[in-house]
Amino acid sequence: MSIIVIDLILESGIYFGKPRGFGTNEKGEDIGFNTEVYSTHEIDRIARVAFEIARKRRGQLCSVDKANVLEASMLWRKRVMAIASEYPDVELSHMYVDNAAMQLVRYPKQFDTIVTNNIFGDILSDEASMITGSIGMLPSASLGESGPGLFEPIHGSAPDIAGQDKANPLATVLSAAMLLKYGLGEANAANRIENAVLDTLNRGFRTGDIYSTGNKLVGCKEMGEEVLKSVDSPVPTAI
Repeated sequence: MSIIVIDLILESGIYFGKPRGFGTNEKGEDIGFNTEVYSTHEIDRIARVAFEIARKRRGQLCSVDKANVLEASMLWRKRVMAIASEYPDVELSHMYVDNAAMQLVRYPKQFDTIVTNNIFGDILSDEASMITGSIGMLPSASLGESGPGLFEPIHGSAPDIAGQDKANPLATVLSAAMLLKYGLGEANAANRIENAVLDTLNRGFRTGDIYSTGNKLVGCKEMGEEVLKSVDSPVPTAI
């Protein structure tokens, strides 16, 4: 079971809104301030991306906001609901971000595709990474309005273990699967890669970041080789 978190991390929202900066309040104290701003166009665009992706998965989309207190979230929910009329085949639900954070820990399988703003998505995606046990397991993508986008592991380059054959390659492998499925429309090829990763894990192979007693500890190179062996394996059962 996998979860996709979709957000406007590269534009808009509190990370880019204006005014922002530093100042002084009426008491003469230093203050810092940021502005959460979304336009109808920005919300509609990311909502359509989310609905399209949900269509390619289980047809379930959860929109996460804080519409009980934030005006930006009130507009967010209003526009997501409006766009939902274009996708009657996708089941839309809404959840406040604090509850969503709790539900991800309590019962992550209830989620399939999550769409939210940039700051909430930034936080929830990192939280979701630990459901897998390691950020070395998570692929990610930065999608534009056209073109295949940029697909990469959610983690950085890990320079502290460079050249030591310790890195977990599965996030990179799964990023290639995301490129095939969501960037190039090659769902069958993507499924072969995802099934190969699952089969490799079912056979007990683990890099150090996800290793536990009873499994086989391998390095980056061997893990990649085992995934290649599993590419044409039968569809595995979930671990």
